[in-house]
Amino acid sequence: MSRVIAGKLLAGVIFGDGNTKEYIYLPAGEVGSSAPICIMESRDKQRDLVLEEAVAQVLRLSLKPARHPLLGNRSF
Repeated sequence: MSRVIAGKLLAGVIFGDGNTKEYIYLPAGEVGSSAPICIMESRDKQRDLVLEEAVAQVLRLSLKPARHPLLGNRSF
């Protein structure tokens, strides 16, 4: 797991791709949680991912820090 990406997710950075409409972020309610759950959005679907899975998806999909259409640059 990339500690850099995990740290950025925990700091509220949103990773995504505006062309494919895929975004991964940590919702505000998960800040400080012992087992944080991230959200992965793709088109009209959302699913929960544990932090390790979220980091793996960011790497697999080559997502970069992005601006979410509703949340902006940060998730909290």
